[in-house]
Amino acid sequence: MGAWRPALFSLAYNGAVKRPQMAGLRPCPSIVACGLVLALAGCGEPGAPAPPSLPRHLVLITIDTLRADRVGAYGYSGARTPVLDEVARGGVRFERAFAPAPITLTSHASLLTGLYPPGHGARHNGMRVKPGTLTLAAHLRAQGFATAAFVAAFPLERRFGLDGGFEVYGDRLPRGVDGRPAAERPGYEVVDEAVAWWRASQADRRFLWVHLFEPHAPYGAPSAAAGRPASDRYDDEVALADREAGRLLAAISGAATDTLLVVASDHGEAFGEHGEVTHSLFVYDTTLRVPLLMRGRGLPAGLVVPDTVVLVDLVPTVTRLLGVAPLDPDGIDLSPCFEKRALPARDLYAESYAPLLDFGWSPLRSIRSGRWKAIEAPRPELYDVSADPGELHPRDEAATLARLLDRVERFGPGLLPGQQVPADPEARSQLAALGYLHGGPAREGPRPDPKDRKALAARMQQAVSGEVTGPALKALLDAIVGDDPQNGQARQRLGYVLLEEGRAREAEPHFRAAIAARVPSADPYLGLAVCLGRRGAAGEALAVLREAAAVEPGNPVVLANIGIAEAALGRLPAATAALRSALERDADFHEARFNLARVLARAGRRDEAAREADELLRRLPPGAPQRTEVERLRAAVR
Repeated sequence: MGAWRPALFSLAYNGAVKRPQMAGLRPCPSIVACGLVLALAGCGEPGAPAPPSLPRHLVLITIDTLRADRVGAYGYSGARTPVLDEVARGGVRFERAFAPAPITLTSHASLLTGLYPPGHGARHNGMRVKPGTLTLAAHLRAQGFATAAFVAAFPLERRFGLDGGFEVYGDRLPRGVDGRPAAERPGYEVVDEAVAWWRASQADRRFLWVHLFEPHAPYGAPSAAAGRPASDRYDDEVALADREAGRLLAAISGAATDTLLVVASDHGEAFGEHGEVTHSLFVYDTTLRVPLLMRGRGLPAGLVVPDTVVLVDLVPTVTRLLGVAPLDPDGIDLSPCFEKRALPARDLYAESYAPLLDFGWSPLRSIRSGRWKAIEAPRPELYDVSADPGELHPRDEAATLARLLDRVERFGPGLLPGQQVPADPEARSQLAALGYLHGGPAREGPRPDPKDRKALAARMQQAVSGEVTGPALKALLDAIVGDDPQNGQARQRLGYVLLEEGRAREAEPHFRAAIAARVPSADPYLGLAVCLGRRGAAGEALAVLREAAAVEPGNPVVLANIGIAEAALGRLPAATAALRSALERDADFHEARFNLARVLARAGRRDEAAREADELLRRLPPGAPQRTEVERLRAAVR
């Protein structure tokens, strides 16, 4: 928003923060990134030196949502990935590498623990890694490594458990001028922080993980979408991630001969294959196949490994290559590949619980064994992936299918009661801003097969991806609600589209329907409160906001709206308390501080109002358009 309005309830909807868009030129490193060099200088005890024949350091780069077949080294003629292609030429490329889940947190947790999802417990975005799970970072830190991670998106925030073992975990996301955090940040910020840490660290052995989010939808700025297919704009984002990876590698080039470099993705992306848009719903190879590259001392250059591998193999492989004590993971050491020896025959597992948690449909689990891949579903599927890599022609071989499906439980149980909804309600709004859905509690009994609902799922994924905006988004949501009136997620989003158009009365029934559908978020309550506030029903709005506070206790957006509602009812002490409570939880919630200053001024507490206005001016960026309004308020109370 440009300037803050005195109108009631202008704070609502946690998930509405847009992703920061990147121009062609990279801004200068921020003061925060530069300060990091000073803050970290000399930190970390030097680890035990590596034997001369082994790499001293490990650098892991993960590029979110990167399909293997969009990288030049994997045969894509239209690729703009010179950095990744050079890594492949100088090292090892795994031709058939797969993720254990098409979901950001789940797949990264497997990559960093060596465990399949049943072992680490983060079965979907928003579900924390099991306490006590040993991570690669914790293991390497115990071996004397300095450890740091810098991530670009909310699903990998420390609250979900991947920070274990990292001395530094850079996950602070940017905030809008209204104080609310974004759901992701640009790659140049991540790389700036990572480079600062690398240059400051004096440790003899280091583990650095850098996560880039660019290829994730929406692809590029919304203004660039007109007339350009999503697939082309996706390539632009891949090229941007490649460029940032190159900046990182240039910064560590002095230690390149002593560094084991791994580049991977967490999952792929669908552009209509199997009726899917984006990722997470199905477990076809469109979204499971990922690039995996390794380069470092002792590894052959230009080797292409044809064996089928999975991301859980990374932990045992890098511990072997670094010469540190092994762990007890689900994956295997891939070292035989480097000598062109075949890996042992084994079953590989993958799953997606997104159908269950987002829609209440059946989850999907799969087993890959040699040429065969079986998918456990209400109508199970079998594919010969050697002859049919696109998984377009299911095979009717009942005995083979049954034999493979019998092995699924060997990889661990499905979700247990109480695990079916991610535990952090506030997190779901942030995940929604990235296009991830979380429905209400899953129904008991038989569940639909996702294949039978793929058209609905594709429309929902398209609606939440950020790829559709304006009138086209409203038309899409109207169509979804027309076909599925009980779809709480669609009703909530349609309500917010109508609010943005100033049509609060039309939006109100959609928010009520979303609440009735038990959308597990404060957002439909916040939307309904806006509608009630705009028609002057402040008392009703306050009651709705108190319901929102029960859904998400301590949510600062809810608390700030409660404060504004209390002020509208003339209850200034209660309004002050609620707004201060919001700021206690989020001191950079600028719009809450502005409203607190207004309430204090209205209560005649002019000195306190001036102090809050001064503090807000100190925190606001120099060019923020809200500064003029804050300065006007400060002048009025002095």
